[in-house]
Amino acid sequence: MEAGFVPGLRLAGEFYAAVVRPLLDEAFPGLRYAAALIGAGSEVLGFDTERSTDHDWGPRLLLFLDDEDAGASAEDVEEVMTGRLPSSFGPYPVRFAVTGDPDGGERHRVAVFGLGGWLTGQLGFDPRPGVSVTDWLGAPWQRLAEVTGGAIFADRTGQLTRARTTLRWYPRDVWCYVLACQWSRIAEEEAFPGRCAEAGDELGSAVVTARLARDLMGLWLLMSRRYPPYSKWLGSAFALAPGAGELGAELRAALAAPAWPERERHLSRAFVLAAAAHNRLGLTEPLDPSVRPYYSRPYQVLDAGRFAAALRGVITDPEVSRRPPVGAASQFLDSTPALGGLRYPRAVIAAG
Repeated sequence: MEAGFVPGLRLAGEFYAAVVRPLLDEAFPGLRYAAALIGAGSEVLGFDTERSTDHDWGPRLLLFLDDEDAGASAEDVEEVMTGRLPSSFGPYPVRFAVTGDPDGGERHRVAVFGLGGWLTGQLGFDPRPGVSVTDWLGAPWQRLAEVTGGAIFADRTGQLTRARTTLRWYPRDVWCYVLACQWSRIAEEEAFPGRCAEAGDELGSAVVTARLARDLMGLWLLMSRRYPPYSKWLGSAFALAPGAGELGAELRAALAAPAWPERERHLSRAFVLAAAAHNRLGLTEPLDPSVRPYYSRPYQVLDAGRFAAALRGVITDPEVSRRPPVGAASQFLDSTPALGGLRYPRAVIAAG
């Protein structure tokens, strides 16, 4: 293995090929399993750097067994991994501690799961039999990104691939609904930066501009059929989205602007770029992408509610169309504990 930083996904793939697969082939010939690195971890989304290696990082992967085999076989696989994995792989220790591990201490990180149980623990449901509207909307974007990201190194049952294919992106009507709700978020505040500045509150104007920038970045990812990750990686994911460069430049300029006139100029251009991208999707009839005054007040806005209304107007699934305009869990919950626990987002979505 070459010296220097090795991205976690590559490290996991090489660790599987060189160490884990030969052990499994020898000890359990014919075992039906999937090997992957998915779930939590910056390396799963491809955002790890050398800094990431200071905690919870090393040669690791997940082994998934059929649920009916997981009870007996998992213990046997775990025993082989514990007894026969080497102490290191290249320069990396194979046994290391992980923050929040209830067992604590240094141990190997080849984790063995029943596939259905793991999926349900990550998402609140197993997608293989089908995904309901409540399932789609109650699953935080970060969790969906983690389950559909990363890499599969082997899938001898095809079940993990099937689950990830199902989750790759929203059905059309759910997508239109989520996009409509994201446009609604923008519509709620698009006039506020100008009003704050007019009232002499440049700081408030800048803060609301930052909120709009975050929502526009999320919108762009959603229009690009990508689940927006949580705040630490939102900018990194946005920068990789197709065509994001021009919008990103306008948002950076709006955030750096010292006063409202310049801030408004760049924010208006960002609105126009987002509107044009909506029209290219072809989900609705084309809408005028230009900005206009906010009623009789001298603030330039897109009137983003037009885009929300148009998207809601093309939804044909009655279960989706009758939902309130609050969106998916990640669009109205902004608390890591609430989104991380799954119980809260699913309960709120079910109540709607």
